[in-house]
Amino acid sequence: MARIAGVDLPRNKRAVIGLTYIFGIGKTTSIKILTKAGIDVNKKVGELNDEEVASIRSIIQSDCKVEGAMRSEVQMNIKRLMDIGCYRGLRHRKGLPTRGQRTRTNARTRKGKRKTVAGKKKAIEKK
Repeated sequence: MARIAGVDLPRNKRAVIGLTYIFGIGKTTSIKILTKAGIDVNKKVGELNDEEVASIRSIIQSDCKVEGAMRSEVQMNIKRLMDIGCYRGLRHRKGLPTRGQRTRTNARTRKGKRKTVAGKKKAIEKK
């Protein structure tokens, strides 16, 4: 099993898809990495030999920001937005969608479980 950047890559998947299991590497970046390493894009992770894995590891280490460094950078960017008090930062602070989605309905992933608010009681009519 290939272990790159602290992530075990699945052996039965193609190398292009296997590299996307590393946080910070998508399909386009994985294609660039494999091309630079001179490895066939359709080759499976289980078929990679030690030299190929080492070359992939060295390319990722030199060119890409992945896993812990990438996660901390994303968190720092969010914290910066919150600190300067911009609109996106306020949305992050309130736990609401930041990219213009509607919140009257369909924002449950960001807002969390529904909190029921009691309705208005009807006033009693006097005769």
